[in-house]
Amino acid sequence: MAEAQQARVQKTVEEMVQSLEKDHIRKMQGRMFRCSAECCESPGHSMNQVHQCIDRCHAPLAKAQGLVTSELEQFQDRLTRCTMNCSDKAKDLFDSGAKEPAVRALMDSCVSSCVDEHLNLLPSMTRRLKDSLNSIPQ
Repeated sequence: MAEAQQARVQKTVEEMVQSLEKDHIRKMQGRMFRCSAECCESPGHSMNQVHQCIDRCHAPLAKAQGLVTSELEQFQDRLTRCTMNCSDKAKDLFDSGAKEPAVRALMDSCVSSCVDEHLNLLPSMTRRLKDSLNSIPQ
């Protein structure tokens, strides 16, 4: 993928992840740490009970992190498939006798379209993630 296009995707995705982290994940981390501290302050609990309690405290955060990771992987996979299709088109054009400038122009245009298309998916992906994060029982 062209460097400028890759930078566009990276910047936009990082902004989305930072927003989710600040508005949702960070609050979940705070709850997890407070909950875990309460587990450790129970004098009557065995070591095993404390570990189980901490695991229960960590479960919502682990689920949230898994959801975000899964969505980002799916996004990356789709973008990769789109750019691979661009590579195939460029190779086919080159194999048909086209000159390098024409092939490069096709590739640049195609990759730019992939990036635009996938960046347009981010608002709905962000809404879906926010809804999913809000629905995780605390």
